[in-house]
Amino acid sequence: MGVVANKMKVKLPDDAAVDAEIDLCNSGDVYFLRARLNVSLPGLEREIAQAIVNATHGATCAYSNATRTNVDVTVSVV
Repeated sequence: MGVVANKMKVKLPDDAAVDAEIDLCNSGDVYFLRARLNVSLPGLEREIAQAIVNATHGATCAYSNATRTNVDVTVSVV
């Protein structure tokens, strides 16, 4: 998020946080992962926070890029 925020000329709050919830799911004999990332960027306008999160998850984050087609990920600004 820091890279994206810097490009947008926005300072991330010192108390920025990401709470990750990971589920191990199964459908018959097939196991798969599901993730929920709850991002807290206190002090930023919601639209700006959402833009940072969307851009980070959409193109910048190495973990998002690595899991894009095999892990269902929901990202929310809280």
